[in-house]
Amino acid sequence: MADSPDQLSPSRSALLVLADGRFPAGGHAHSGGVEQAVTAGRIRDAQDLAGFCLGRLNTTGLTSAALAATAALGADPAEVDEAADARTPSPALRSAARRLGRQLMRAARATWPCPELDALAAVRPRGAHQPVVLGVTARAAGLGPLDAAHCVLYEAVSGPATAAVRLLSLDPFEASAVLARLTPELDRVAARAAVAALDALRDGLQGLPAASAPMLDITAEAHAVRPVRLFAS
Repeated sequence: MADSPDQLSPSRSALLVLADGRFPAGGHAHSGGVEQAVTAGRIRDAQDLAGFCLGRLNTTGLTSAALAATAALGADPAEVDEAADARTPSPALRSAARRLGRQLMRAARATWPCPELDALAAVRPRGAHQPVVLGVTARAAGLGPLDAAHCVLYEAVSGPATAAVRLLSLDPFEASAVLARLTPELDRVAARAAVAALDALRDGLQGLPAASAPMLDITAEAHAVRPVRLFAS
């Protein structure tokens, strides 16, 4: 196993800016699969939301966090983007990830301009996967792989929680309590993702996590063809 990834990065403030829901990265327009789950009756209350978010953390969340952490370590982002494509079987989710990547790229280049972001934008003019852009952005902001993993995982659960408040008229205090109770698991998964990224940098990207959530893939395709929807995904 590679060296421990849990050294604290010197820029706590940059991490807060990047993880802030008001950072103009476009995440507010996406529910992370919650809208379709609510429509299907699989999320009805805070308890259901907690189960959904826990599953998301340990599947697509882990995969995305490891991709971001790998990009934050300085791996070739185009190669990391190819690894992201291979781990995203749903065309709808690939499209959403690239749309979010384009929006994040615009915000990142304005906030932390750097040659690495410019190079990725040139190689992927239609947008790289959002976790890959986030990893390069974290690197530009002076953050480390664990920071990038935390950022991805926080978005993976805070986005669905915010969407559930709107879709279910869920009490915002209940939604915040769900997120607070998930923090130990979020920390655990972030550490796992950061270690996986260090190992992948040494042994090759094929060893990155590829945890999947087939129901999210299926419902993303159904959501993409809905004539009326509140969220893009």
